[in-house]
Amino acid sequence: MSKKKSSGTFKDGIQTFGRSLLLPIALLAPIGMLMGLSNALCQSYMLDKFPLLANGTFQAVIKSLKTITSMIFDNIPILFAMGVSYGMAKHEKGIAVFASVVGYLTLNITMNVYLTLTGTMADPSVMSQAGQGVVLGVQTVRLDAMGGLLAGLIAAWAADRFYKVEFPLAFAFFGGKKSVPILTVLFMIPVGFIVPVIWTLFTKFLISISFVFMNDYFGVGAYWVAHRALIPFGLHHVLAAILRFTEAGGTYMIHGQEYVGILPALNEILFNLGPSDPAWAEFMPKLCGYMGGGHMLTTLFRVPAIGLAMYKTAFAKNKKIAKGVIVTVVLTAFLGNITEPLEFSFLFIAPQLYVVYCLLCGVMALPLQLLQVSIGYIRGTIFDFGIFGLLYENTHWVQLVILGIVNFIVFYFVFKFAIEKFNLETPGRESFELSESAGTLLKEKKYPEIAAIVLEGLGGKDNIVKVENCISRLRVDLNNPEKVDQIKLKESGCAGIFFPSSNHIHVVFGPHVEFVRNAVDKLMKG
Repeated sequence: MSKKKSSGTFKDGIQTFGRSLLLPIALLAPIGMLMGLSNALCQSYMLDKFPLLANGTFQAVIKSLKTITSMIFDNIPILFAMGVSYGMAKHEKGIAVFASVVGYLTLNITMNVYLTLTGTMADPSVMSQAGQGVVLGVQTVRLDAMGGLLAGLIAAWAADRFYKVEFPLAFAFFGGKKSVPILTVLFMIPVGFIVPVIWTLFTKFLISISFVFMNDYFGVGAYWVAHRALIPFGLHHVLAAILRFTEAGGTYMIHGQEYVGILPALNEILFNLGPSDPAWAEFMPKLCGYMGGGHMLTTLFRVPAIGLAMYKTAFAKNKKIAKGVIVTVVLTAFLGNITEPLEFSFLFIAPQLYVVYCLLCGVMALPLQLLQVSIGYIRGTIFDFGIFGLLYENTHWVQLVILGIVNFIVFYFVFKFAIEKFNLETPGRESFELSESAGTLLKEKKYPEIAAIVLEGLGGKDNIVKVENCISRLRVDLNNPEKVDQIKLKESGCAGIFFPSSNHIHVVFGPHVEFVRNAVDKLMKG
């Protein structure tokens, strides 16, 4: 029994960790779009193609925006430190965030001291080859995002463990919440001396496994299989972060400068060198397969295909309501690169189909590099396709469209066959007739009404232990799962309902989830 409880606690911790990365990632997504747009609009080849962009005032605004947004990306480790500490801490989240920044600063300066004492401080001209870099003005071991994750985890642990600690009277002022950042500094000092010793070994390990995901022939396929498979656990962001920001994503020598990870190399080529540079043809087809190009196959082609298959197989009596739900989840992916609402609509009712979905996502992505598809950046929305596909040269966007159409056809027929063959209860195929209100409540943003339905469907206030949300799901801990009325919950307009564990339920609302959660919190307090 204790082993089962321990396993469940570990699983919950891993899921919480994965969700904690959503906060910085949610910031990086729109800021990345602004950075990408500003970088693109001040490129020399773009100015040659569109002379109107060369206007002095316009360029001053664009370059200022580029500088501002670049600062955010230059400090990704701090963002990760704050996001992880906030997400992982159960108590005093604000103190945990403050402590994480203090801890990150301590970590970097301690590693600087280690390099100085051991005589391993590299010359600035070759420090990148030695795995070192300048962070906030200090030359140190370059941990990138991992340094922020480490500081965030330790700060969150310190906040939960010591926020009520009491010291002797002479030191009482430093007790309680004030102790958290102080103790975080003390904890980070030995960590700062230990990390440089093991970091070299850890870097070698990442490189040793990177051949699977970075293989020229099947790597991009293996990556997307793993990426989709990790979505239910909230760990797909972790996988993406490792390949984007660490040695596991490869090391690229571009014009004599070394770039570690997929994203730094992509940024240099996409925003500084441009399509006419030889590095574009050499590296972009591979890099983009793990980034925007790979995402676009899912958001622009596969998700609409699955949505169409669901609509075509919906029962006639439910098609009108199902249409609203399906269109919403498809547009969420098409416009916002958020695929979870649709994926969760069939994940737990047909896990075998989800396995097929993951495998297909990998196999059908394999031709990306062969077709020389070179559409960047991080996300895969229709806007990204327009900016980084149509406005840039040498992107081979036509090949992406052709491959996308093939993906659309394959996914449509596979899902249509599976839904009908195994009689899956995808949206519109429920055994009961959906209420007319289910298609209008979310559309009309009637969150108080939705919250009332959710509370009733969950068995009332007394049956709810805790309510949280992630990017698309309402996550609720229950006293008694038998009191849940799933038919009632469906009336709220949710896209899916499932139990990841016996006393924990997920209700999928897509991008509306935060507003639904706020309304539920308000009713719970009222």
